[in-house]
Amino acid sequence: MGVRENRTVPRYHVETLGSLGAIPAVIPNQIGGQDALAADGRTFEKIDPATGRTLCRVARSTAADVRLAVDAARKAQPAWAAATAVRRGDILRQIALLMREHRTAIAGFVASETGKSRKDALGETDAAIEMGFFVAGEGRRFYGQTTTSAVANKAAMTVRQPLGVAGLIIAANTPIANVAWKAFPALLCGNAAILKAAEDTPLSAWAFGLLAREAGVPDGVYTTLHGYGEEAGAPLVEHPDVAIVSFTGSSEVGRWIAETTGRRLAKTCLELGGKNPLIVCDDADLANAVTWTLGSAFSNAGQRCAAGSRIIVFEAVYDRFRQMLVEAVRGLKVGTGDTDDYGPVINEGQMKGMLAAVERAKAAGALVLTGGERLTGEAYAGGFFVAPTVLEHAAPADEISRSELFGPITCLYRVKDFEEAIALANDSPFGLTAAIHTRNLNRAMAFVARIQSGVAVVNGGTYGSEPHMPFGGLRQSGNGWREAGTQALDVYSDLKTVYINHNPGQV
Repeated sequence: MGVRENRTVPRYHVETLGSLGAIPAVIPNQIGGQDALAADGRTFEKIDPATGRTLCRVARSTAADVRLAVDAARKAQPAWAAATAVRRGDILRQIALLMREHRTAIAGFVASETGKSRKDALGETDAAIEMGFFVAGEGRRFYGQTTTSAVANKAAMTVRQPLGVAGLIIAANTPIANVAWKAFPALLCGNAAILKAAEDTPLSAWAFGLLAREAGVPDGVYTTLHGYGEEAGAPLVEHPDVAIVSFTGSSEVGRWIAETTGRRLAKTCLELGGKNPLIVCDDADLANAVTWTLGSAFSNAGQRCAAGSRIIVFEAVYDRFRQMLVEAVRGLKVGTGDTDDYGPVINEGQMKGMLAAVERAKAAGALVLTGGERLTGEAYAGGFFVAPTVLEHAAPADEISRSELFGPITCLYRVKDFEEAIALANDSPFGLTAAIHTRNLNRAMAFVARIQSGVAVVNGGTYGSEPHMPFGGLRQSGNGWREAGTQALDVYSDLKTVYINHNPGQV
């Protein structure tokens, strides 16, 4: 008897999303249209980051489950690719419609598994829905190119073709949005997609899989796998029949993926870390700059690749800005309610790692202006809550200035003028996002031209991305591809050049 028959679990339907009380005791994989436990039956605990208590158990997949998923995807992909892009877009639109119908329940899953407020989880869910609608609409365009030829009676054009099986590996910071960013364009382009969910956020990935099935995505075309990166993600990356790997996560893991997929010349899209600068000039609206700094550094508990973690301030306004910022940071509310500014970090290991980095920074000479510790007390008992933290006097070459912490921690840097600010902003192994606050249009335009980043913002935050706009970075922030926007279609499809010779004399 096959593994799947041995390990099947009751099939869930979309009605399961009706209430938060419907969280299964064990979150299964979704392979070939079936809900299934891991091949060896093992599971792992999903811990609620707000309480430290077990929320549910999750299938702990291994290479055996990856092989089942890839086999099912390879069998299903040709028929899916044969459907028109319009038809595929119609099915994706139906997923987005179902997500909108069940947005409250999906947001409940997101809130439960991340500890963020219901309000923030709803905002994230709505962003994922909008991504679905945008990508579905691309099925009505799906642009190639018609051009001219130097040869008479010869037509020249390009058309898109799918890659085959897409391996999608996501991070836990914005789980349902991360699923949408990869799953929708991968499917629209005619690929079969296997999503390896972040181990810390299995619920939203599971919910998306339910809705994809309900919307009419054929069995095998979309798969959800759960498990640890080393046990499930690595075999997916290494599988010879996975034509593209799209990964969002750390630069360290991204480098290993690039090396591994490079050996078989598989297409690889990497959206990695950031150490993003926000420059405050001497002519800035300081109150506005403080507001955007708070959002950049502390929203989502700082768990953004686009978080503003290096705040570079002109000397002329440094002392005043520092005072305003520290006062504002001390007024932030940490918790899981809708009136709170942010919630816990995703797991205990992350929390301990970032607090240890703060201690090392202090030992190297940095000064903690506020925060720097785990929040304790009845309201935080058991949860992984980190106080909003601001440091100064860290040297540009220090670890804390160059390593992504992925938490509610930011550093202040004093600079003399614009030239020094730009030099410091560009002195980083990363190049994802950057922002400047100034009233001088000439200075703003010079910043846009000279900043070495994939995203540049004037008088705003370092974060934020719209569905129709490409997002990605330079250097250790990525490998050149852009997700979201029409550019995402370039990630998940290849161009085929077509020549058609014709003879007008035979009309």
